[in-house]
Amino acid sequence: MNDQDIEPPGAKPTAEVRDVAEGPSLARRRWWTLLVVSAAQLLVVLDGTIVNIALPSAQSALAMSDASRQWAVTAYALAFGGLLLIGGRVSSALGHRRTFMIGLVGFAASSALGGAAVTPELLFAARALQGVFAAVLAPAGLSLLSTTFTEPRERGRAFGVFAAVGAAGSALGLVAGGLLTEYASWRWCLYINVPVALLALLGATRVQPDRPLRGDGPLDVAGALLSASGFAAVVYAFSEAESLGWDSPKVLALLTGGILLLAVFAVVEVRTPRPLLPMRVLLHRARAGALIAITLLFVAMFGFYLFMSYYTQTVLGYSPVQAGLALLINALAALLGSTLIAGRLHGRVAPGMLILPGLLAAAAGMFVLTRLTPQSTDILPQYLAPALVLTGLGLGCVMPPTASLATANMHPRDIGAASAAYNASQQLGAALGTALLNTVAATTTASYLAAPHHATQTAASVHGYTAALTVAFGILVATACIVAPLTATRTAREAGTQR
Repeated sequence: MNDQDIEPPGAKPTAEVRDVAEGPSLARRRWWTLLVVSAAQLLVVLDGTIVNIALPSAQSALAMSDASRQWAVTAYALAFGGLLLIGGRVSSALGHRRTFMIGLVGFAASSALGGAAVTPELLFAARALQGVFAAVLAPAGLSLLSTTFTEPRERGRAFGVFAAVGAAGSALGLVAGGLLTEYASWRWCLYINVPVALLALLGATRVQPDRPLRGDGPLDVAGALLSASGFAAVVYAFSEAESLGWDSPKVLALLTGGILLLAVFAVVEVRTPRPLLPMRVLLHRARAGALIAITLLFVAMFGFYLFMSYYTQTVLGYSPVQAGLALLINALAALLGSTLIAGRLHGRVAPGMLILPGLLAAAAGMFVLTRLTPQSTDILPQYLAPALVLTGLGLGCVMPPTASLATANMHPRDIGAASAAYNASQQLGAALGTALLNTVAATTTASYLAAPHHATQTAASVHGYTAALTVAFGILVATACIVAPLTATRTAREAGTQR
C-alpha cells in the first residue's frame, strides 16, 4: 500500500476545539448526520426481517404459491447483496450525500409500490427495487458517518449509536412485523418505510454536502458484472440450501459458480487501473479482521434469531408478537453494549479489547441455550433472558469497532468501497447463517426422530435447535481466535493506519 492510500495520522483537534472553530451550526450538522444515517440504517436492516412475519398474510391475500412465496424475501436479498459494491462506487462518484438522498427517495417509492401490490409479481419486483436502493443507501450512509466523525471520542459515540440501530433492527423488525400484521395489515409492513424515509430525506437536506470524486475513470464494468452475479449466486445458493439441502445439484452449481465468479472478480480487480473494490481495502490487516468478525458474527446471530423465533412459537406456544417482544431483550442489550460500552471506550482501548470480549459474550449466550432440554423449566428467566442479554451485549460491543475499523483513515476514493464491503460482509453472513444453521437443525431433528427411542417431535426439535446453536457457539469461539491477532493494536488510530 502506498502512503497516498491512507490519510496521514497527524493529530486531530478535540471535538470541543472543533466545535468552537466550526461554530454551533456546523457542529449541529455533524450530529444531524448521525440521526438521518441511523434512520436509514434502521430502514435497511428492519426491512430484512419485517416482511418475514407478514409473508403468510401476503401469500393469502395475493394467492401466492408455496413455491414462489420465498421471492418476497429472496428478491430483496439478491438485489441488495449483489449490488452493494456497485453502490459503493456510485456513492463515491456522485457524492455520498446525493447518493444517500437518491437511495431514500427510491426506497420510499419502491416500498409504496410493494404495499400497493395486487399481484405476487408486482410485490417481488418492488422488493427487488427496495434491494437496489438499499444497495446505494447503506454504503452512502456509512461513508457519510465515517467522513463526518473523525475525532476518536465523538466517532466512538456516533458509531455506537449507528451500531445500536443496526443491532436492534432485526429484532425490531420481528416485533413491528407482528404488530402491524396483527392489528393493521401486512401492507403496512411496507408502507411504514415511506414516512420514515421521507423524514430522513428532509433531515438529509441539513447534512453537510460533500464533493463527488472527479477524474476517477469510468465504471469498472467487468468488475461490476462479476461482483453482482457472483454475490447474487452465492446468496441465492444459501437461500435455496434451506429447502433443497446442501447436496442439491442446483445449490452446488450456484455455489460453485458464484465462488468462481468472485475469484475471477478478484483477479480482475488486481489488474484494472480503477477497480470497483481495490484489494488494498481487503488486504489491510485490521480491516480484514473487522470484516471477518462481522461476517461470522452475523452467521451465528441470524441463526440465533431464527431459532429463537421457531423455539418460542412452536415449542413454548408464543404468538408472533410475544416472540418478537422477547427479542426486545436482545435489542435493549445491544443498545447498551454499543452506546454505554463500545461507544464510550472507542479510542481509549484497542479495537480488539472490544471485539474479542463481544464475540465471547455472544458465544456464552449461545452456550446457555445449548443446555436446554424438553424437560427444562423456568425457561425465560434461566435460559432465554441470559442468552438474549449476552448475545445482545456481544453484538453491541462488536459492531461499533468493526464498522469504524472498516472505514478508518482511508483515502476518500476508497471509503465508498470499504463501506460497501462492510455491508456485503453482513449480508453474506446473514444469508449463510440462516441457511447453514437451519440445515444443521433440520438434519439433526430428522436423525433424532429416526432413532429407535421413540422421540417426540418437540424433543427432536429442541435437540435440533441445540445442535445448531452448538455450531454457532463454535463459530464464535473460532472467530475470536482468528480475529485476535488481526486487531491486536494499541489504539483505534493505529488500527486505521497500519499496513
